[in-house]
Amino acid sequence: MPVAGTMNVLAVIPARFSSHRLPGKALLPIAGRPMIVHVLERARQVEGISRVIVATDDPRIREVVQAAEGEVWMTSADHVSGTDRVWEVVSRLASTEGVHYDVVVDIQGDEPLLDPGHVAALLAPFEDAGVRVATIAAPLQDGLEDPSVVKVVTDHVGDALYFSRSRIPSAGNALQHVGLYAFRPSALADFADRTPGPLEREERLEQLRFLEYRQAVRVVQVTEPSPSVDTPTDLARIRMILESGESP
Repeated sequence: MPVAGTMNVLAVIPARFSSHRLPGKALLPIAGRPMIVHVLERARQVEGISRVIVATDDPRIREVVQAAEGEVWMTSADHVSGTDRVWEVVSRLASTEGVHYDVVVDIQGDEPLLDPGHVAALLAPFEDAGVRVATIAAPLQDGLEDPSVVKVVTDHVGDALYFSRSRIPSAGNALQHVGLYAFRPSALADFADRTPGPLEREERLEQLRFLEYRQAVRVVQVTEPSPSVDTPTDLARIRMILESGESP
């Protein structure tokens, strides 16, 4: 198994137009450019990534990415999750181009302040051939009772025990899950082949599919999360940061 410095790494940015709270979120302007372009540019800065592909189901997003000289693929409009959209790209690469990657990084399309260092940290566990899935968490600063803030608890080696929208643990320090993932392609294939279990459906958290099928998820801890855009308040805050030239 290749070590981190020699791995062939693909980054996929799933981006759909529809959003319950912010319709057209990927195309919302921030500091003069659409949000998806900020994410694309941040992903390109990550050392060790061989290729970056935006995966979308909307021609408007495709046009914006192409104008930014990014690679973009049209994918099915029927995908339930971003992970399914990522798997479509990976499987099509293998079947149409005969291209196979050691690790695939799933970068959320609503993180215009993505920290490239977080992605680099996420790749480090794959030096261990036994790691098939990894994600990011940070100490929870606020939102312990907020169901939109996902929490995670881990075991003694750093593998996830559970993800929840509820408060876990019931007392003490909590970790906030950050929706950044890396997979070996075989783990993505397993995910796509399996149906959502009861915990995934109840919590509305696709990462629980791995745990319900006994697939370990390594959790890499960082000092703080990169802010994502989920609400109009988030959008206003990130616009202020980027338009002022401040560091996130």
